[in-house]
Amino acid sequence: MQFGVLGPLAVWTADDTPVHVPELKVRALLADLLIHEGRPVPMDRLIDDLWGAHPPGNPTNTMQTKVSQLRRALGAAAPGSPTLIVYRTPGYRLLADPDTVDAHRFRALVAAADRALDPRTRSALLTEALGLWRGPALDDFSDQPFARQFCARLDEERLVAYEELAEARLSLGQHTAITAMLSDLVAQHPLRERLRAAYLRALYGAGRQGEALDSFRELRIRLVDELGVDPSPELITLHQAILRHDPRLRARPSLRPRSNLPIPATELVGGAAAADDVRALLECRRLVTLTGPGGVGKTRLALAAAAEATVTDFPDGVWFVGLTALERTAGPEDVADLVCTVLGISDGVDDYAGFDRVLAALRARRLLLILDNCEHLGAAVVPLVTALLATAPGVRLLATSREPLDIRGEHVHHVSPLADEDAVALFRMRANDAGGFGAYSEQEESTAIAEICRRLDGLPLALELAASRAHVLGPTELLARLDDRFRLLAAGARDVPARQQTLRATIDWSWDLLTEPLRITLRRLAVHAEGWTLEAAEQTCTDSRIMRADVVDLLCGLVDRSLVTVVPADVDSCCSDSRAVRPGVRYMLLESIAAYALERLTESGELAEIQARHRQYYLDLAKRADATLRGTHQLSCFARLEPESGNLRRALDNALRHEPSSALRLVNTLAWYWFLRGRLRTALDCFDRALQVNSVSSPERETALVWQAAIQMLTGVPVDPAALTPPGPPRARLLYALAAVDHLEPVQTQRILSDALSELRAADDRWGVAAALSTRAKLAFAQGDLDLLQSSAMESYRIFLDLGDRWGVMQTTEWLGALAELEGDYRTAAQMHEAGLRVGDELGCLTHVVDRTCSLGRISMLEGDFAAARGSFERSLQLAREQMYGSGIDFALLGLAMLARRDGDLDDAEDQLAALYRAEPHPAPRALVLNERGFVAELRGDPDAARTLHLECYLVASAAADTVNRAGAIEGLAAAEALAGHHDRAAVLLGCAAAARTSAATPVPAHRRDDVDRATKAARQVLGEQDFIRAFDRGRALDPDEAHVFVVAGV
Repeated sequence: MQFGVLGPLAVWTADDTPVHVPELKVRALLADLLIHEGRPVPMDRLIDDLWGAHPPGNPTNTMQTKVSQLRRALGAAAPGSPTLIVYRTPGYRLLADPDTVDAHRFRALVAAADRALDPRTRSALLTEALGLWRGPALDDFSDQPFARQFCARLDEERLVAYEELAEARLSLGQHTAITAMLSDLVAQHPLRERLRAAYLRALYGAGRQGEALDSFRELRIRLVDELGVDPSPELITLHQAILRHDPRLRARPSLRPRSNLPIPATELVGGAAAADDVRALLECRRLVTLTGPGGVGKTRLALAAAAEATVTDFPDGVWFVGLTALERTAGPEDVADLVCTVLGISDGVDDYAGFDRVLAALRARRLLLILDNCEHLGAAVVPLVTALLATAPGVRLLATSREPLDIRGEHVHHVSPLADEDAVALFRMRANDAGGFGAYSEQEESTAIAEICRRLDGLPLALELAASRAHVLGPTELLARLDDRFRLLAAGARDVPARQQTLRATIDWSWDLLTEPLRITLRRLAVHAEGWTLEAAEQTCTDSRIMRADVVDLLCGLVDRSLVTVVPADVDSCCSDSRAVRPGVRYMLLESIAAYALERLTESGELAEIQARHRQYYLDLAKRADATLRGTHQLSCFARLEPESGNLRRALDNALRHEPSSALRLVNTLAWYWFLRGRLRTALDCFDRALQVNSVSSPERETALVWQAAIQMLTGVPVDPAALTPPGPPRARLLYALAAVDHLEPVQTQRILSDALSELRAADDRWGVAAALSTRAKLAFAQGDLDLLQSSAMESYRIFLDLGDRWGVMQTTEWLGALAELEGDYRTAAQMHEAGLRVGDELGCLTHVVDRTCSLGRISMLEGDFAAARGSFERSLQLAREQMYGSGIDFALLGLAMLARRDGDLDDAEDQLAALYRAEPHPAPRALVLNERGFVAELRGDPDAARTLHLECYLVASAAADTVNRAGAIEGLAAAEALAGHHDRAAVLLGCAAAARTSAATPVPAHRRDDVDRATKAARQVLGEQDFIRAFDRGRALDPDEAHVFVVAGV
């Protein structure tokens, strides 16, 4: 599928067949998604973009309908292709390959033109890029607020491309050919000075000096009249050049060479002759490899040699590829992909692998390619270099490595250390840059420097590292500290990787220059994972040797020495206690430095002690955060805990090895956080590991078992409450009860919930009471007790609102929305669920996002908007599977099956329902599954199968005290009896079901109305109105159990 925004919105298939996207709002939705270039667009943003201040009555459902319509339009044009419109938190995104969007292709061509040195190549690329335009960007939506900035930016890029094209063609001497194009552009953009300058040059070059001068005069008048300014100095200079017939106006300007060569911060010392030698080699050799020991200056020499390359030598540029970006495990394709990235070689429509794309792109190019630091990749570099030598005759390759590539055609050039005088000059220059030598005699200074350079073998890297410390230690002290540094900086043991030798030497040097307090601080900081805060550093580093007040200065000292990296953070305090969590920056060690420092920590004998401090700090942090997760600070607490995932994981790992009881305390403390974030897999894994090393009964273990059981049930695995003795603390039992509603018999859940609620009321735990009432509302919904549902949910809502707990408010509005749904007030229900969904998205509570999305799908289905319902169910199912959320998976699948039946696809509906039934979902969906399967059987004309399924549905619902699904089962039985020709019995059952629904204050849902009407119509037609009413009234006098007996007796 191809998408066009460079002009009116357009869509084409791969064979350029136009795709019709119907309806203005659907087209606007596609335009909005294209504008965001693959990024998710929140639902609220989309609604505001499409409708502004006048949204429809049910904006979320309406938007989901538009999404479904867009999916159908795109899907119909490319049957069997993956869905391009998907939901990714926080919104919808278009999964279109960038190359399928004309704006991306335009920008890629412009970028390629910018890199091209040959003006003909640049002109061709820019012409191709501008040929993609069909009119102003998104011409049919450019006046819409959501599109204005995007369209303006693209239109500006188009104008810049025209200016670049004009300048490229002027450099080719095509003055006459472009005057017409420029004349039109200048008329449209009369005050654009770069465009005007190109036009003046074109007119002059075409022999139309008078018109050029007139055009300048017109511009000057307009600038003064409209803006009150004069033309730019560049334009005035051009005007004067035209007046004096400057010959340079007709000459083609010289072109600067294009490259990405890093610009060295310092001058090259002692390498000019060597650079000349390398340039001479590149004139006659296609592959030159610079070899030598680490730190000898191979990269610096390669840059010096390449810097003097000319456009004539390499018209397609000089390009530097730093291979240190790749790990040692990288393969040939990884090397090729990196080269593609550096050279800007796009994937292209043929989707070639990176290796083939490089060969195809460079086959006809003339350029110099520098492959820097090949040694750690070994054979991974060889295939690409070999292939380039065989297929790209215009490419010259300059490699740097500690060893040759061993390829035929390779010329190895060994880079020698600096000569004595050059080494001394380099050391002095770098030492002076760092602050000089201090108070040392000339003789003492010269002798020590010469000896330093000799002992460091003239290696530039080692000399520069030493020189940077000269202002602190002086040459004599530096010399005294080199005893073991020559071997480490020059070469190490052969069984140690070469890069590690040099890295260890570099870090050793830094370490040896640290004061003892700095060393202690650095090695202790190494216990952290993925960074730390200042407070964490104070906790882990402070003792009798390092004062707490000194940690800040020590940390700053390590930052100044480039051993610690500062990571800015924007974290608000999440605790009312200002001592608990402080906002501010985070700090981290690079991995190699952390590994080195950890070795030093182990050598010091402090490892166990510092790990214990780290463990205790993060346990305390988790406890402080847990206390504030239930209240007004949820969002900021999440922001505080999220960056500490690595440290919490490391604290748990250490606790499992050294202090198992701490592992239990940590997982128990983090359980609620994991639940709120929807990290059920993480929670289960951590609880399993903690419980495995804590087999002896203890209060912490019993608590952990309850949390584990609750999370297991949330993933769809029932856990018998009899296994939980003693039962654990009431807050843990609350989560267990919340999950148990979906899996256990109601009487079991009620007992667990009532016991916990009593304890929480006795303890005056308001949050716990509110959470228990919210769970009781959920249980009441499952049982159809609407009075209890309303009273429990409202009391819970008031408490949570008072406590400022957003999760709690979201939880209770779910059941208030469910109550509105049962009462037939779908508008209120949708508003409740939409509000809950927004909070769930903000908090990142993914299991609740699943539930609310599924609820909105159900509302859409009840209102007859099946397209919106399907979108909600599919999104809910995807998120539920990602979170391993069992109940969410069940309800989403059930919703899709119900939609399939209503779309008339009975085979698909039965397949999905049968699969759900075999999976043994919890009682509520199981009853619905049986009910739906019964109606499928009835629609297929099988009254016996329908009756059997509805009877089983009735038994399942009765066991769960589910009055709503019991009524649904009786309605299904009525439909089965009507199909079997037992119309009097059908009328009786319809009367019983109506009475049951009146008693429960739950009207027939809109999606079930067709089923009830079908049975009613059949019975009424056969019995006649009076006999139907008599039978119906007879049924109203029966309670559901009597109706069940009535059916069984009839069979």
